[in-house]
Amino acid sequence: MECDKHNQPLHLFCPSHLMPSCDECISTSHSKCTGITSLASVVEKIKIEKSKMTVETDINYFLSILDQLVTSKSKNIKTGENHCIGIRKSIKEIRNKINKHLDRLEETLCQETDIIWNQEKSKATDFISEIEEKRENLKKMKEHLQTVTSNTSKLQSFLGVHQIEQQVHQCQRYIENLKDDERTKEVDIKMKQNDEIENILSKLVSLESLGEVMIVKTEINLNKETSLRRKAQVKSQEQSNINNMTMNIETKIEINIGKRISDMICLIDGRVIVVEWYGKVNLLTSDGKLQKQLPIPDGACGVTQINQDTIAITYPREIAIKIFNMENETVTKVFKLGKQSLGLSFSNNSLAVGLNKDEIRIIDLEGNTLKSIPVQSESYLDHLVYCDNRVFYSDYEGKAVYCVDESGKQIWEYKQDLTEPSGLCIDTYGNIIVLDCQAQRIIVISKDGQDSKVLISKEDGLEYPKFICFKHNESSGFICDYNGTYLAKFNLSFG
Repeated sequence: MECDKHNQPLHLFCPSHLMPSCDECISTSHSKCTGITSLASVVEKIKIEKSKMTVETDINYFLSILDQLVTSKSKNIKTGENHCIGIRKSIKEIRNKINKHLDRLEETLCQETDIIWNQEKSKATDFISEIEEKRENLKKMKEHLQTVTSNTSKLQSFLGVHQIEQQVHQCQRYIENLKDDERTKEVDIKMKQNDEIENILSKLVSLESLGEVMIVKTEINLNKETSLRRKAQVKSQEQSNINNMTMNIETKIEINIGKRISDMICLIDGRVIVVEWYGKVNLLTSDGKLQKQLPIPDGACGVTQINQDTIAITYPREIAIKIFNMENETVTKVFKLGKQSLGLSFSNNSLAVGLNKDEIRIIDLEGNTLKSIPVQSESYLDHLVYCDNRVFYSDYEGKAVYCVDESGKQIWEYKQDLTEPSGLCIDTYGNIIVLDCQAQRIIVISKDGQDSKVLISKEDGLEYPKFICFKHNESSGFICDYNGTYLAKFNLSFG
């Protein structure tokens, strides 16, 4: 064998470098190495089979490491591809949530637009009919004027003309009064854009990414197989600050229903429904005047609105819920529940109803049971609110307010200084506003149930407030007392 570098025979061996060498290699590269010996003597002493086994062992060892790397990287590629699919799915879910919320806002705004415009259009149509009637009367006067002086005496002609003249004067006064009539003004419908929209749009334009996609590298042990598992948990908690919240009473309207009240709601169009305990259902205008009593049998208890024309009412003695169409003034559906039905709330296209003292049942609009939430309340479940897959209810005998999810798990309870918690509602930030009837005060509880604040106290002059409701998409609403003597209009502000 010859040296690849010098083309000389390999007949020497350097023990320091374990390398066969030629004379030139020794003189140039191993001049300072000691123990240089002949290659033949080294070969003579070496056991070839043992060396072969050692080398083979090393080869197998390194092959196993490389095999492990190939297996690991192949799994790595598959995992990465699955994570890419997950990222795309997460992005789509974010977009779907945004789209659904925008769709809900669009639907609500379009409904409000139709309601407002239909009201104005109806007023304008009625006004046109009134004017057309006046025009027809004037035309008849004109025709009559042409005939009143024909074939009649001068006296008869005078009296006929005088009569028509008086009628014309009446029409003149009508037209003059139209100058101050609001109906003569041109009516247009416009939309005042929410100031927050521009801020949101500007933030969306400046938003460069929904998140950051990054590569995370993790060392692996090359000496043995490893199983890598990663769990990422993100806990977000919205903190609701109620310290700056204030409630002001604008007006107090005497309604003098004079009977024990069981529930009250604000309708989408601004009108108010007040239910007499096991009695009649009163429809009030937005300024608190009695418009009419709905033609529905006595015995009502809880009420909630499903859509523009439809409300649902509980009937404890009939252990049923009745769906009532306000436009046609007819009961369209009756759901038998098998238990005394009391408090009622609508959310997520479903009804939550309080049954006796031990169950809150979630049903669809065909009466099918979706969820049955077992609860333990010392008092009947008269007051509850269903929102964001949670139910909030007050227990006036147990002197507590509770929050449970749809599985029945209690999220929180609030018992601080309550004497008789009754009606409750939720503001736009998720805070719970509850009326402590006996203490004659109104309390706000933060959405996590940890903080509270008194908004209205006995000194503010609201006697035994028991029911509260917000106007549709507004921070104002109404409060009603135990006996239905007044409605108090309130405003909620954060400042």
